[in-house]
Amino acid sequence: MTTTAEPLLPTRPTAVSFADRWRERVALDPRLQRLYGWLAPTLVTLLAAVLRLWNLGHPHKLVFDETYYVKDAWSQWILGYAASWPDDANARFEAGETNIFTTDPSFVVHPPLGKYLIGLGMWLFGPDSSFGWRVATALCGTACVLVLFFLAKALTNSTLFGAVASFLLAIDGLGIVMSRVALLDIFLTFFVLLAFWFAVLDRRTRLDRLAAATVARAREGEPPRWGAVLWNRPWVVAAGAAAGAATAVKWSGVWVVAAIGLYLVVTDALERRRLGVVFWPMDAARQGAASFVLLVPVAFVVYLASWTGWLATDGGYGRHLAEADPATGIFAWVPVSLQSLWQYHVTIYNSMTGMTSPHPYESPAWQWPLLWRPTAMYSYATADGQSGCAGGDNGCLQILYSMPNPLLWYASIAAALFLAYRFVVARDWRHAVVLTGIAATWAPWLVYPERTVFQFYTIVIWPFLLIALTFALREVASGFPSRARADADSAAVSADRRIAGQRVVLVFLGVVIVLSVFWYPLWSAMQVPYEFYRLHNWMQGWV
Repeated sequence: MTTTAEPLLPTRPTAVSFADRWRERVALDPRLQRLYGWLAPTLVTLLAAVLRLWNLGHPHKLVFDETYYVKDAWSQWILGYAASWPDDANARFEAGETNIFTTDPSFVVHPPLGKYLIGLGMWLFGPDSSFGWRVATALCGTACVLVLFFLAKALTNSTLFGAVASFLLAIDGLGIVMSRVALLDIFLTFFVLLAFWFAVLDRRTRLDRLAAATVARAREGEPPRWGAVLWNRPWVVAAGAAAGAATAVKWSGVWVVAAIGLYLVVTDALERRRLGVVFWPMDAARQGAASFVLLVPVAFVVYLASWTGWLATDGGYGRHLAEADPATGIFAWVPVSLQSLWQYHVTIYNSMTGMTSPHPYESPAWQWPLLWRPTAMYSYATADGQSGCAGGDNGCLQILYSMPNPLLWYASIAAALFLAYRFVVARDWRHAVVLTGIAATWAPWLVYPERTVFQFYTIVIWPFLLIALTFALREVASGFPSRARADADSAAVSADRRIAGQRVVLVFLGVVIVLSVFWYPLWSAMQVPYEFYRLHNWMQGWV
């Protein structure tokens, strides 16, 4: 099903503006359509790459949880499993002693895939290179911008809509910082975005096929009792593989598998009801079983494959847990190695649910919309006159601050609420996709209010919030057409409203760009006067 493209910034209908002429030229020239179609995402992605890759090796320090993931990634790359390190390993590792790990296993709570990706960058550029530690996250963070473009365009069939949504992620601090540190969350974000994009592509190809099959089953004008069960849905398989990869980075990816599965079942049911299938609830259940077979097994296989190094070696943590007391009865056929892996997973779950240690930057999930406690990944103070510091009595500071653009953040939270309202009113499937993404990546964290979590976990939610914001901006730029009156007297009012809306959107985007420039030194650990840093402490928790 094709959605009619709607311009994000409609122009004055009574004047032939530059934007009007440009849209007319693009609509009439297929060659220009192709050029515009690839040039917009290319330029936005290149901008994202520059902001993420510039001076990526600074600081040459293991910042925040890099102390775990970088070292675990390297030992896992060499041994096939994460190994333990000496107590003074950080300083020695930073100095270039990268092979001082032991062969004793290290207990890790996250699956291996993200660490393999970090390890790949270290293998390519050297484990002693801080650029090598982070290049995989930087490239993956850049790829998130491109995939967000494709997802947003697939939702609306609008190149401009996709360009705006991806541009906002390209210049935002949370996306930039999480791409400049060797943590796992940007990999999780990438695979989650990929999974939702594939699910939307499935919808674009499935509905026409379902409608055609349903019409073919109708007899003499009577609605069909049963619809077709569609098995040829490669995008569902691809979504399962991507969601399985997300789970192989962090377990929170499993909620994405569940959310996409639920979305498929509900949309299938509603479409069958719309097509007049008599037994549509049971028919949707039949299709739901088929969708489960297409989605879940491949996700499980991808997840299990990420443990290949642990299974193929003998030294991993808990590798032989089940050998002393292997399963009997109906589970006796399961290989002992997989039984040990299951017991290891039980240990991981118990450990993760019990993570309640206080941390100065902890921020429970209910606080995330308020942006009360962003996380400083790294800070280093320099006295005036040293290392080029000219900060006066208070000296200078380098800080790597996982802080989203504040205007973008709060506007996106408001936009998500607006989108929820619009979905209740209009039942737009595109809004449902975005709200499903937000719910799948945020709501599960509310179940564990005592667990130690951080604001930067919202990087997975962030792309969906930005799509919600882009929907809201389009409404503003269009003069809120859903509220326009049908009578002729409203035409002039609607035109004025669109012009005013365009100006509001342009001013908003301009302020967003200015704020990103203002915050970028704190997103890239540039040395700045301490007083400049203080200008960013707008709230008590922003320190």
